[in-house]
Amino acid sequence: MEGASYQRFPRVKIRELKDDYAKFELHDTDASMANALRRVMIAEVPTIAIDLVEIEVNSSVLNDEFIAHRLGLIPLTSQRAMSMRFSRDCDACDGDGQCEFCSVEFHLRAKCISDQTLDVTSKDLYSSDHTVVPVDFTDSAGYESSEQRGIIIVKLRRGQELRLRAIARKGIGKDHAKWSPAATVTFMYEPEIHINEDMMDTLTLEEKQSFVDSSPTRVFDIDPNTQQVVVVDPEAYTYDDEVLKKAEAMGKPGLVEIYAKEDSFIFTIESTGAVKASQLVLNAIEILKQKLDAVRLSEDTVEADDQFGELGAHMRGG
Repeated sequence: MEGASYQRFPRVKIRELKDDYAKFELHDTDASMANALRRVMIAEVPTIAIDLVEIEVNSSVLNDEFIAHRLGLIPLTSQRAMSMRFSRDCDACDGDGQCEFCSVEFHLRAKCISDQTLDVTSKDLYSSDHTVVPVDFTDSAGYESSEQRGIIIVKLRRGQELRLRAIARKGIGKDHAKWSPAATVTFMYEPEIHINEDMMDTLTLEEKQSFVDSSPTRVFDIDPNTQQVVVVDPEAYTYDDEVLKKAEAMGKPGLVEIYAKEDSFIFTIESTGAVKASQLVLNAIEILKQKLDAVRLSEDTVEADDQFGELGAHMRGG
């Protein structure tokens, strides 16, 4: 209908938040917006990753390409990635991607001089920028020091040596998975479960237990006091329809009704550590806003062309 407004005001409720994990509810929006947010988090939020490796000495058992590939997959802290330039757009270094505005330089020098195997790890990478370093996965609970050495790149035996220089650049997961800041991003419709109490009362305790056990996940349970079937964890429901099939097999269709709330979603996010989970969401929202602004601008451009013709294109420099 002409003049109708489809504007909505999404709401977010945070359930759990850690540096590398977030779980939140997104309400009052639809699946297209939820999925757009998920895709942007996975593929379009920029991070920094090693993109160029110059190996000076490599006498390890792994060839140069293998080591370069392993280096590229090491997550780097990328808090400043949003403000960095893409190397292809940098005018300070003519696009070769080797200046302070679009790149970070790393060095690694390791040599085994004993009979004990030397583990060369991400902590042996030395950065030219203290804000861009390999992610530290040390657990605050504490482990033995041997388990706090970072991600293993290669193992060296006596006399073997590895010396290299690496350039890290800004990129997005759409170009290569090494730039993706998300280990996983999922969302599910928030389920709404209604039990027909009158019909449930006609079942014996054994039938109720059989119904509860038919769910692969612990969605239902029997209240020990009232002997009634209750919903204990609606979010554990995986839309497998097993309880619905069980109800039909018992001759009780309509025993339980399960709906997916089409405007309510539960997001689960795990970060690689390159960006904190909370910042990952905020960056994704900012990028999504930029993309929507671009769409709105393009629509305005079409309207301008319709109204002004060649003059509109000339004003844009076309």
